[in-house]
Amino acid sequence: MKKILVIRFSSIGDIVLTSPVIRCLAQQLPETEIHVLTRKPHKALYENNPYVSKVYAYDQKLSEVIDLLRNENYDFVVDLHKNIRSFRVRFALRKPTGSFPKLNIRKYLLVRFKLKIMPGIHIVDRYFEAVKKLGVKNDFKGLDYFFSADDETKSSQIPIFENGFYAISIGGKHGTKIFPAEKVVEVCRLLDKPAVLLGGKEDAERGEFISKSLNHNIYNACGKLSLDESASIIKQSLAILTNDTGLMHIAAALHKPIVSVWGNTVPELGMTPYLPSETQKSIIIENKEISCRPCSKIGFEKCPKGHFNCMMTLDVKEIADNLMAISNL
Repeated sequence: MKKILVIRFSSIGDIVLTSPVIRCLAQQLPETEIHVLTRKPHKALYENNPYVSKVYAYDQKLSEVIDLLRNENYDFVVDLHKNIRSFRVRFALRKPTGSFPKLNIRKYLLVRFKLKIMPGIHIVDRYFEAVKKLGVKNDFKGLDYFFSADDETKSSQIPIFENGFYAISIGGKHGTKIFPAEKVVEVCRLLDKPAVLLGGKEDAERGEFISKSLNHNIYNACGKLSLDESASIIKQSLAILTNDTGLMHIAAALHKPIVSVWGNTVPELGMTPYLPSETQKSIIIENKEISCRPCSKIGFEKCPKGHFNCMMTLDVKEIADNLMAISNL
């Protein structure tokens, strides 16, 4: 039995984007165990994955797991993070490895000088460069996200509306990737169905503002559900409106229609919803006329120029119309 270690430390969306590589490794290399190394906060993302045999997770220091990894005597290491920490693991294990083109210089030139020299290749397809030596190829079956039946049962206990609803993901790690709450309110007023707001505890106050502004046809689930329970809500929804964030990629894995709004980041960075199937629909809403976009490949707490026009100028009617239309396709 051969063993392969896959390294991806964070974050939620990035880990979901690695799922096709893990699936293809398991399916195309019989008699092979797939192990994963990640951070402890993200361990649960792998625990329901049937293609993963074992998950190693560290809290603060890689030294917590290095000896355990050495004892596994891996045949190959797949580095899907490609930073100093993942290099330390590869160096410590001294096994054959594969990684992917991170394109940091091209990203810098896009962000700093707005030079459009990105190759137009999705990050998922670039990830497969890391397993090229093993003869593993993309099966083009999209992303995976697995959660237990228990989580689906729990999510059904919140007030889901009988005739269908929209999921709206209002959170994000960086403020400049978050669609402003007042704009969400305007969108919801135009919708023909109720909506469930999704996000973490840090988004609860924003969700409360939105729900109080509308008074009806809205449920603020921010901070009340686990990630898997939120995924279950997305699965039950008609379609999702989302920022460029982890729930967007989970929605893609669950084959839901997606309308995504983009602020300081741009699709050219290669992190759009990954939808290899022509039957799944995704609409990207962005203002391409904002000259300062992208101002970062990740995001900031606040707009560096103070105006936040990349989000504030987005047309709420266009967003609402697209969300309603895409749910019927």
